[in-house]
Parts: sequence; C-alpha cells; structure tokens
Amino acid sequence: MMKQLLLTLALIGFASTANAACYADYKAKMDNPLRLHYGVIELPDSACSVGAAASNIARRLTGGWELLEVMSVFDESGLESRRNRAGQYYLRY
Repeated sequence: MMKQLLLTLALIGFASTANAACYADYKAKMDNPLRLHYGVIELPDSACSVGAAASNIARRLTGGWELLEVMSVFDESGLESRRNRAGQYYLRY
C-alpha cells in the first residue's frame, strides 16, 4: 500500500514538471523614429494566456520598446514556424 502511494506521488510530481512550455508571439514598437518588431518570447506557466502574457511581455521589453499586441500563445510545437519571421527577436526577451 505504501509503495503504491509513493509511486502515485512520484508520477504526479513528474507529470506536473513535464508541462509543456508556453510561448507567445507579439508586435512591439519604438518611436522617434518609428520602428516595429515581431518577436517570440517564452512565458512562465502563470502567464500562459493572451491576457496574462501582455503584462508579462510589456514588463520584459527593454530599450524603449512598447508592446502593441500579443498575437497568440502556443506551445513548443509552434516555435519553429515562427523562428525566421522573428529574426533577432526570437526568444530575445
């Protein structure tokens, strides 16, 4: 009985650490002169929705960049298709 309980707890712990990673793609701007960029960013599990991602990304952008829009939130399966488009802003922040 104790072995089954320990095995169950171990499996629950493993399952919770095996959660899929969370990412978002977004658009940002900088004024004077106007510059735009599209980027991909990794998010903590607590920010894995478009609404929660917006405040997280806005806080993390640096160098005068201002968040315009969170386009989508996705898992690792969406990373490769966005790599080339994001260029230097792929997982930068």
